[in-house]
Order: sequence, then C-alpha cells, then structure tokens
Amino acid sequence: MSVKVSTSILAADFANLSLECSKIDKSNADWFHLDVMDGLFVPNISFGMPVVKTIRQLTKKPLDVHLMIVEPEKYVTEFINLGSNIITVHIEATNNLNQIINKIHESSLKAGIAINPETPISDLKEYIEKVDLICLMGVNPGFAGQKFIESTTDRLKELKQLIISYGSNALIEVDGGVNKDNFQNLKSNGADVLVAGSYIFNSNDYDTAINTLKL
Repeated sequence: MSVKVSTSILAADFANLSLECSKIDKSNADWFHLDVMDGLFVPNISFGMPVVKTIRQLTKKPLDVHLMIVEPEKYVTEFINLGSNIITVHIEATNNLNQIINKIHESSLKAGIAINPETPISDLKEYIEKVDLICLMGVNPGFAGQKFIESTTDRLKELKQLIISYGSNALIEVDGGVNKDNFQNLKSNGADVLVAGSYIFNSNDYDTAINTLKL
C-alpha cells in the first residue's frame, strides 16, 4: 500500500502562497501539513490562524495541522473551527492531552500526538489507543530543511511495535528530513504518512517529487 504524503507548506514560497497551494492541490499529495509555531515551544515563529484559514479556502484536501505551541488546549477549538481535519499536539507541550484528544474527537476530527526526538516512545503508552495518528519527529522541531536524525529509524520500529502490541489503529507519520534517499526505509519500517517540505518545494517538479515518495 502506498504511503500518504503530507506536504509541509512551511517550505513553500509564501510570496506566491496561492500558486503554491494550487500546485499541491492538483498533485497526488494527500494532505496539507501546516506547522503552527509560537516561538515558545520551538525557537521559531511560523504562521497562525489567518494563514490556516486562507489555505482552507484554497484546497479541499485534508488539513494536517501540527501545533508546535505551548498550552494547545487554549487554541484547539479555534483550529477546529477553521476547518482542520487532523490536529496534532506535542506530548511535551501540555498536561491536558486527554482533554484535547476528547475535544478533537467530539468534533469528528482526527487527533494526533507529536513526539520529539529526545522523548521516550514509551511515554505514548497511555494514549496510543486513543489517537488516530502519531507524528514522529525526524528532526528537532522548529525549522524547515534540517537533516534527518538517523536514530529515528529505530524509534519508528519501536513505535510500530507499541502500536501492534496495543492493537492501536494509529497511523505513524514521520515529519522532518524526509527525502528520496530515506523514504523507502521509513515505509518498510512502518511509516504510513510522510511529511515532506523542502524535498518537494526545492524540487524542479513538485509532481515528480510527490509521486516518487508514493512509489
């Protein structure tokens, strides 16, 4: 089965955001991946609700919204109302994960948990049967274009076994450093969704780059 490709808009040309979104909308990409950063949880500020609202108007594809923000419970309702399809929050960013997961599910959306490279996979045990997606970070979150952390592959294998052992239906999404050199390895070790930004937007042909990842 082909993996899903979630295209990270953070790497797009924001001077031509409408055109960039149009290209992705017409491609074989499955989702738009939207990294919302607050400059507190991660050392960078990306974009917020107005941009998410704009992208929602530019595509019918699912919006895979990745909240890299502190206290995401304060803002989840607003991102639900903006038309998100999947909302992912970091396990490191809140003590109210169950509350957030429940609120997302009450709106019939998919709930995800993101986990940083240094956070033990075992921390997910409490939530693995409750969520629809686990976003495994392949880089330290905060900036586009980083090199893939090789130990992520071992973490991917561990996460896959955890999902199997609990009988969870959660998809595994790998976010950060994904490219043509490592996607097959990620897929063979259990990745269901590949987030790709720089690899796609720095290419000469978005369609070819996306289709390569879906091979």
